Amino acid sequence: MYRHSDHSKIFRSGRIDEKFRSIFQRLTQTIETETEDYILNVNPTEYLEHLTNSNQMEIPIIHYEDVYADSYEDDIPIEYFSAIYDRFGVDKVKKEIIQFFIPVSGNVNLLNYSPASRFSIGGGGDFKVNSDTISTEFINFDSDGPEMKKRFDREVRGIKSNYDSLVSDIEKFNNSLKSNLNSVFSKRKSALLNKNNLMSSLGVPLKRKKSSTNTFSVPKPQLKEKIKINKPIVTEKGFKPEPTLDEDSYRHILKLINDVGRNFERMPSVYKGKGEEDLRDHILMTLDPNFELGSASGETFNKSGKTDIQLRYDSSVIFIAECKFWSGEKGYLKTISQLLNYLTWRDTKASVIMFARQQDFSSILDKVSTSTKNHENYLSYENNTDENWFNYRFHINGDENRELKLAIQLYHLPK
Repeated sequence: MYRHSDHSKIFRSGRIDEKFRSIFQRLTQTIETETEDYILNVNPTEYLEHLTNSNQMEIPIIHYEDVYADSYEDDIPIEYFSAIYDRFGVDKVKKEIIQFFIPVSGNVNLLNYSPASRFSIGGGGDFKVNSDTISTEFINFDSDGPEMKKRFDREVRGIKSNYDSLVSDIEKFNNSLKSNLNSVFSKRKSALLNKNNLMSSLGVPLKRKKSSTNTFSVPKPQLKEKIKINKPIVTEKGFKPEPTLDEDSYRHILKLINDVGRNFERMPSVYKGKGEEDLRDHILMTLDPNFELGSASGETFNKSGKTDIQLRYDSSVIFIAECKFWSGEKGYLKTISQLLNYLTWRDTKASVIMFARQQDFSSILDKVSTSTKNHENYLSYENNTDENWFNYRFHINGDENRELKLAIQLYHLPK
C-alpha cells in the first residue's frame, strides 16, 4: 500500500463526540442569548424544531458497490523495494500507482472523525477523505490484479466496523438533539419567569373534589401505540402572564369525557332521542363534580352558547369543548373553526366531541385522520390515545406562536 501523510485520512481528525459537544455548546449559547421577549413569547415547539432541523448532522453514505479505479506513475522511495537497489545508489524508482475510489454522499467531512462508541484501531486507516469519495492507493509491483483486489477488499472490510459505529453515533446525536435543547430552553424560560415572579400566575391549580365519584368509570382502554424550518418570528413586546390548565388535569378531563362517550356507546337508551345539548349535559354532570378551582367562584364547568363546554378561571377560558353530530368532513372542519373563534389567549386546551349516527364509523375515523391537516390552523399530529381519540397541535387565529392542544374525540351512536 502506498502511504501518504495523515492529512485527511479517514477517522483521524479527533472523536465525533467532540464535534457533538461543539454543536450543542453553540446551540446552548444561541438559546441563552435570545432576548427575554423572544423566549417568553415564541412557540417552543416551532423554535426547537427550527434549531433541531437546522443542526441535524447529515450522515455520510459510503457507496461500496460503485467503486472505480484509476492509475498514475510516481517516483517511489527505495525503502518500498528490496535491498538490491542499494547496490546501484538508487534513491527512487518510478512505478505505477493503482487508485481505488469509493463514492460518498452526505456530509463527507464527518468521515474524518473517529466513532466515540467503539473504535477499531487500524481499520481502514489508509483511506483518504476527498470531496465526494474516499480513496486508497497500491503500488503495482508485480501486475497481479486479483491479488491487488484482495488487498483492497481487506482494506474495505477494515473501515466498515468503524463506519457503522460512526453512523450509530451520529444517529443517536440527531435523535436526542431536540430533547436536549428542550431542557436548555425550559431551564432558561423558567429562570426568566422566576425572575419576574410569574410562576405562581401561570398555573391554575385543579384538584379533584374529595366527594367525587367515578360515575362513568370503565376499564382503562388499550392504547395504540431535511425539511428546512425557518426561525419563528416574535413581534410582540413584553410578556403578560395568563392562566393555563396543567397537563395532568387536561388529560384527566379528556379521560372523563371518553368514559362518558364509551358509556353512550354501550347503553343506547342513554342517548336515544337526545340532541347535542342533552348529550353535552351528560358530560357536564360528570365533569363538574370531579374538579374545583382553588379561588374561582361559581360553577367550575359551565355551558356557554348552544353546544360548548367551558372551564373558566376569572375571565379567561382555559378549557373548551364543542359537541356536534358528524355531518361530513366539511362540517367537521367548520366545527374546529367555530371552536377556534372562541380562543384568543395563550396555551388554551380544547376538545371537539363528535357523535356519529352513521353506520360506517371506521370511515369517519379515517376521514378525521386524513382531513384534519387540511385546516388552516393545523400545526401537527401528536398521537392517538385510543382509536377514537386523536391529539393535535393547532394555533389560534392569526398567530402561529400561540398554540393550543386539541383533542378530537368521536363516539358511535347509531340510530
